[in-house]
Amino acid sequence: MSWWDQIATAVGQDFSDVPNVGELVRLTLRMILAAVLGGLLGFERQQKGKEAGVRTHMLVALGAALFVLIPKQSGLSDADLTRVLQGLVAGVGFLGAGTIIKGENGEDVKGLTTAAGIWLTAAIGVAAGLGRETTAVVSTAMALAILTLIPKITKRFEPPSA
Repeated sequence: MSWWDQIATAVGQDFSDVPNVGELVRLTLRMILAAVLGGLLGFERQQKGKEAGVRTHMLVALGAALFVLIPKQSGLSDADLTRVLQGLVAGVGFLGAGTIIKGENGEDVKGLTTAAGIWLTAAIGVAAGLGRETTAVVSTAMALAILTLIPKITKRFEPPSA
């Protein structure tokens, strides 16, 4: 066996985690969906001038999808997957906490909505990664409605400024 054959065999073995083209398409679609849905939420945040924008939300959703795709591909049990999800939820919560800023007076807190959005974006990525595409799309639509409609509704009930 020539060294070119050995290299080809080694590369083939390293890329053997996807058994067929159908599985490759499924994985790719799930990752693309996660990134696109995360990007939609990030776009809304970026339009509002928030630091965590399109790229951050896309990466969070894609990462969350990968964290569930890889254990599923590896054949891990559902119990093992729940431990992965526990770590993911805690880790993304920590990431979101970094977006929260408390003012010097102790009362002015900013970034809570962005933190919650990052956390939700991870959940959407998990849904996409697990093949729950409809759930991912519907929850993204609901999140966008909350982020765009609720501020308009609550503004109507604010007392007039002096």
